[in-house]
Amino acid sequence: MRKIIIATTAAVAAMSLAACSEKTQDATEAAASSAADDMGAVATQAGDAMDDAGDAMSNAANDAGAAAKDAGDDVSDAAANAASDAEAAANDAANEMADHTDGNPNTN
Repeated sequence: MRKIIIATTAAVAAMSLAACSEKTQDATEAAASSAADDMGAVATQAGDAMDDAGDAMSNAANDAGAAAKDAGDDVSDAAANAASDAEAAANDAANEMADHTDGNPNTN
């Protein structure tokens, strides 16, 4: 009788452990699946952030290129204006000289 009680108790304990193990395994699988889903979401967010950063850098490069072109145009315009102003000043000086001289270098 005693052996039957011991065997029955051992069988009940084994079934209880098996049931607990199955529940634990199910919970572990659910946690692992959830963690994998979370990691996938984080990877997607990181990829999106990298795309956004790439777009921002591209836009910044385009803006810098446009600013450099505008600066080059401004420099070109300033040089043309300076050359025109210098030519006008030289012509004014030549006209002043002509007004105060007779145009003959030997008599002046």
